[in-house]
Amino acid sequence: MDAPRTTLIAIAAGALSLLVAALVAWVRVLRKDPGSAEMVRISDAVHEGAMAFLRREYSTLLVFIAILVVVLAVGISDPQIQGLGWKTAIAYLVGAVSSMICGFFGMKIATRANTRTAEAARHSFNAALSVAFPGGAVMGFTVAGLGLLALSLVFYFFSSLFGMTEAITIVAGFSMGASSIALFARVGGGIYTKAADVGADLVGKVEVGIPEDDPRNPATIADNVGDNVGDVAGMGADLFESYVGSVVSSLVIALAVFPKVAAAGLPSVSEAIGYVMALVAIGIGASLLAMFTVRTREGGNPQIALRMGTMSAAVLFAAGALIVTLLAFPNMGVRYFLAAFLGLVAGMIVGFVAEYYTSGRSIRAIAESSRTGAATNIISGFAIGLRSAVLPMIVIAIAILGSHALVGIFGIALAAVGMLAITAMTVSVDAYGPIADNAGGIAEMAHLGPEVRQRTDALDAAGNTTAAIAKGFAIASAALTALALFTAYMQAVGQARGSALTLDVVNPRVLVGLLIGGVVPFLFAADTTRAVGDAAFRVVEEVRRQFREIPGLMEGEAQPEYARCVDITTRGALKQMVLPGTLAVLIPLVVGIVLGPQTLGGLLIGSLITGVPMALMLANAGGAWDNAKKFIEAGNLGGKGSETHKAAVVGDTVGDPFKDTSGPSINILLKLMAIVSLVFTPLILRLHELVGPLLGL
Repeated sequence: MDAPRTTLIAIAAGALSLLVAALVAWVRVLRKDPGSAEMVRISDAVHEGAMAFLRREYSTLLVFIAILVVVLAVGISDPQIQGLGWKTAIAYLVGAVSSMICGFFGMKIATRANTRTAEAARHSFNAALSVAFPGGAVMGFTVAGLGLLALSLVFYFFSSLFGMTEAITIVAGFSMGASSIALFARVGGGIYTKAADVGADLVGKVEVGIPEDDPRNPATIADNVGDNVGDVAGMGADLFESYVGSVVSSLVIALAVFPKVAAAGLPSVSEAIGYVMALVAIGIGASLLAMFTVRTREGGNPQIALRMGTMSAAVLFAAGALIVTLLAFPNMGVRYFLAAFLGLVAGMIVGFVAEYYTSGRSIRAIAESSRTGAATNIISGFAIGLRSAVLPMIVIAIAILGSHALVGIFGIALAAVGMLAITAMTVSVDAYGPIADNAGGIAEMAHLGPEVRQRTDALDAAGNTTAAIAKGFAIASAALTALALFTAYMQAVGQARGSALTLDVVNPRVLVGLLIGGVVPFLFAADTTRAVGDAAFRVVEEVRRQFREIPGLMEGEAQPEYARCVDITTRGALKQMVLPGTLAVLIPLVVGIVLGPQTLGGLLIGSLITGVPMALMLANAGGAWDNAKKFIEAGNLGGKGSETHKAAVVGDTVGDPFKDTSGPSINILLKLMAIVSLVFTPLILRLHELVGPLLGL
């Protein structure tokens, strides 16, 4: 099958995914009972705070989007700069707006599902699961559906008007739009959620000894809002850009390595592109069928049910991809399927390694270390985080070697597509977590029975582990997608210069790029972690002030000023997200223009080598600290309020920016720098010809 026909199939699959998301939102979430007036009031406060933050964040991003649209559009004024111009600017705008739409609708439903999950938990555990997971599925199928639909429409439209070759160059702008929004959403949402979380925990749990989500805590509404802006909108934007980035990199590489007409055992470029479109369409169908497997008996383990959903989606995708390869793409052969399959398996392994290091013996070891204080808790958790990065990197390396051995550099791109094909299910499972967490908060604040909180806590505990799996998927996909985009960048430079770009590590320019790129993730992690610390400091001071100055607050006789904490976290997040997001765009441009394409190539590889293991370490260490704290809160080692518990809370607050801000943001950083380099390749080369001689480079 060729590209035009499979692109139409992809458009249909994307539309089907959006239809499923709408039906699930209406039938499985919005029609459910929202509970008592008090529960609705609390849920409304969370909903309004989350949507207000999103509106302010998007208003800020519109300025950034407008600047880049102008830069792209004006590029056409120089006839020597090809690939920029109004067409790429349109693609960029569509990619950015699509990502924003996903965040808006996904979070809107998630913040309506929380009180309905809490109300369902009053009746049974299964009833609560049957609301929480569909609430997350709305985000999952919106991300995959809109990503595939919008990208396919842009590609189909421009290929119909200007031909496939130019269309592939143009859709790189779509990926850059998605990546730029994802980085700001991840960083801004991460700063918000962890500043509120750290502030609420340090004062509430450690200093005054009240339970999590206690209505007396002034930061509790901000904390619940943060779960949504960070783990729903942020993670959704993250995997949206990974999803489209894997597809775009495959298209660019296919154009470079395949002939226009099938020959010598090679498929044509149209067939290769059609194959990629078919794979992502199959992934949506597999995720849709797997959604019905997420169920458990009353009182069962929700983690097993959610794991079954992910594994079912993977098996269904593999079976469907193999059948379609054999029947519809005879020129592709089984080798191409195996390359995609390797990526899928690698993603599953990395995800389950993250699960291993954030549960079971690992968290019990951290909990035991908490008996001697916060310092030993932090040492133990940090060591586990470091170790957790080893096996995933080996697995990713094997996937790269295997996929490349099968079908060359296109195989690496196919591995990324295979890993991300079941994004609809991956995001569904992840977005379920904050819904369950919010449901527990509503149960606590509305003074529901202990059996309700017990059920929501069980859902929440599973959500923490599934979130670690989703982060593992996202980071592993970053390695493959960024590598594929880097390969596409090298191809673009070679085509623009008329000679291949080679990177020799003994070349001083390449070595300098490797060194600069190697420290970029450190700079980025430092900025984002510090931002959380600064915002959390202000939240802690505000919570302390309210406990000190509001008479009767500790006794439950007065209402805290929730809006003050919400405003502090909102302003802090919006202010602090600008610098890291801007640096991700400026660094590759400045390095490429001043030092040249070889140094920029070294920068991309250097950032990949240090960034992926750092992201894995940060995400897994943070998840392990969090679950160690929850292990103690379940009644082990002294339980809530003990000195062991207080030490674990301190460790958890250290891990908060690790797992939900810095770690997940690094994987977007890697892909954004790669796609910026790809899209701006002609501009970088042209300006380097002018700037380089002036600097003697």
